[in-house]
Amino acid sequence: MSCATTPGGVSWWSRSLAALEAAKAVLIAVTCNVPLEHSALFFKIRAERTPHPSVPNFDPTPPQNRPSLLFGSTFVMAALATAGAHALDARSDDPPRPAARTTELELDAIKVTGKGDRPGPGPNLETRSQAGSRLELTPLETPASVEIIDGETIRDRVQTNVNEAIARNGTGITFLGAPGNGGTSLGMRGFTGLGAVARLYDGTRIYPGSGTITFPFDTWTVDRIEILHGPASVLYGEGAIGGAVNVIPKKPLTEGRRNEIMATVGTDGRRGLALGSAGPINDSLAYSFDISARDTEGWLERGDASSLAFAGSALWQVSDDFNLTFSHDYGYAEPVGYFGTPLVDGRLDERLRKQNYNVADALNRFQDNFTQVRAEWTPTENFTLRSTTYRVSSDRQWRNVETYRHRSATDDVLRSSYIAIRHDYEQYGNRTDASFDSTIAGMDNSTLVGFDVNRISFANTNNSPYPGQSTVTALDFDPGHFIGPDKFVTSNRSTVWQYSLFADNRLAMTDRWSLVGGLRYDSPQVTRTDPQTGAGFERTYDSLNWRIGAVYNPLPDMALYAQYSRAAEPIGNLLSLSEAQKDYALPEGEQYEVGVKYAFLDGRAEATLSAYRIVKTNVLARDPDNPSITRQIGRQSSRGIEAAIGLDLGAGWRIDANGTILQAEYDNYIQAGGDFSGKTPPNVPRRLANLYASWDFAEDWTALGGVHYVGKTYANDSNTSTRPAYAVVNAGLQWRPNPKTTLDLTVENLFDEVYATSGNATQWLLGAPRSASLTLRLAF
Repeated sequence: MSCATTPGGVSWWSRSLAALEAAKAVLIAVTCNVPLEHSALFFKIRAERTPHPSVPNFDPTPPQNRPSLLFGSTFVMAALATAGAHALDARSDDPPRPAARTTELELDAIKVTGKGDRPGPGPNLETRSQAGSRLELTPLETPASVEIIDGETIRDRVQTNVNEAIARNGTGITFLGAPGNGGTSLGMRGFTGLGAVARLYDGTRIYPGSGTITFPFDTWTVDRIEILHGPASVLYGEGAIGGAVNVIPKKPLTEGRRNEIMATVGTDGRRGLALGSAGPINDSLAYSFDISARDTEGWLERGDASSLAFAGSALWQVSDDFNLTFSHDYGYAEPVGYFGTPLVDGRLDERLRKQNYNVADALNRFQDNFTQVRAEWTPTENFTLRSTTYRVSSDRQWRNVETYRHRSATDDVLRSSYIAIRHDYEQYGNRTDASFDSTIAGMDNSTLVGFDVNRISFANTNNSPYPGQSTVTALDFDPGHFIGPDKFVTSNRSTVWQYSLFADNRLAMTDRWSLVGGLRYDSPQVTRTDPQTGAGFERTYDSLNWRIGAVYNPLPDMALYAQYSRAAEPIGNLLSLSEAQKDYALPEGEQYEVGVKYAFLDGRAEATLSAYRIVKTNVLARDPDNPSITRQIGRQSSRGIEAAIGLDLGAGWRIDANGTILQAEYDNYIQAGGDFSGKTPPNVPRRLANLYASWDFAEDWTALGGVHYVGKTYANDSNTSTRPAYAVVNAGLQWRPNPKTTLDLTVENLFDEVYATSGNATQWLLGAPRSASLTLRLAF
């Protein structure tokens, strides 16, 4: 199958191409001052809705309004861009504008990404961000481990998936993505899962529903990724004991212009096409939009996958001190329906590597919308007020058989867990803060205070208890079709109102010493009902999280720091708390961390080193005196060292490397299966490392290579099942025939390593084998 299709409708690849044609028309209108009606292709796509006959309310084709949301956003941007183009053309004979006006448009307040230099490869120690503090400090000024991964660096390394890019560039991050968790699960500092690692998009936290987040996924729309290592509850609320990841999309440009096209072809039927543009429309308006479509036949049986991503925004400089930014982001993904490979007698049989034991009519579909309006007012140099109002919606659907067990006696595979699920998720809210600079006893002081209010509604419709079984031969089998379900009902409707107050402060006591602290109070109110039984509960979970740290600068480009932080984490996640979990208190965590950051060799090198210890208490465990009783007496901890370096060696050579050594364990963890105290939690490797090297060996030519290493990992609590360590090597060759054209030849998994990224004692999710792609990028 060369292109993912939907029954009774046109292919999503065709829809994607049509969307790109519309966006191309917008780009022509903007850059050439051509009226949109002369350049755009007007079209209409009809999508028939054919529900699966055995699953009520299941919609195997996107609703008709789904493409309209994307195209509508594109045409809104088109109308705005065209109006700006005509306005510029109408004033082409006007006298030059006063220089003072140009200076006003260059105010930092216009730049949503904040102050500081453009990030690139490496730790980016002098780039301002909000990853470690809302005060937009640089990593050198922040008493925490902060990484900033530039979007251009990701695209230069031809990394197309956001979550894999996080793990292959970030320090000590494990990728645990699978269809069941939306492909977004990560592990950091010994803690795994969507509750332990908070996910944000453009500063707004997206909460998991039944453990699932699916957005964003395409790196084409990404400006940068900011990562905070260690407990992040003081910034983003309950959870995030392992860290937080904030994906920031591309923004409007008030200076210069960005026009770019990308086209990709590769093995396994891989294809991709993307378009992007940004720039000023007139003195007060600027825009940005990016759209990307991808499609593949996959590396295993029935491995088709496709996606469509869009990010668009418009900046309106209302006055010299006030601006508004309107943005809409959209994602539609149909990832491969692959849930893993069964082990044969506890080992991986490479004959089964490319087998997909899911059913022929498997379904994985994720659709997300993110809309926000951001206002920023800077009446004085020392005071800024920001307010963001947003809405997030997500529609997720699954229909798969997900559990496979190989039976050696008959050399066949028993399939079970015929699971059909639909998630309906909506989140809207407002985040407002005010920052001001002052002096206290002659010391510079920066303070930010604010609040965050949001409402989340979530519905989980499924066929629990997921009945059905079938048997297929290990090789050359008919995958069959989905069985049932016997029932498909909404078993959980949850509503969460969250109220938060927060404050951040930095006090520069001397030229070398500073104190940085933060405080956050959260009060989420959870209401859950079961529409089938009428049972439910209401509960409020209060938490107070804080952090205090000190930074010492013995040299202008060196920082020594130490910090202590407190965090809280829900049992599971707030949207899927069960009746049995509602009365438990929030588990608590604390972290001690010290480190050093250093920029040297006249800015050609940056390095970081940190050591930490995290302890999580109030973990659910069995009472040692009465194993039938579960109490919050368990404890889990981790300690480790993280290091990163970016080094320009000269003569065209550059190296970026990072790694971690950690020890995570259950300190007190008795469960029904036994006493696992002293064991390593599943999916937590003790060693992780990334290495990237590039060499400009000739004019306009660059050779690139990278290694992603993950150490041995346990697959169960008892540590009796082990996934072996692996190292994936990627290589590439880049040719720049002119300053605006780049051609990349990339080979992923160069040595065809057979490896598993996640799994349990009986079933592993395997990584992709060797593949190659050719990518052309044009700027104009």
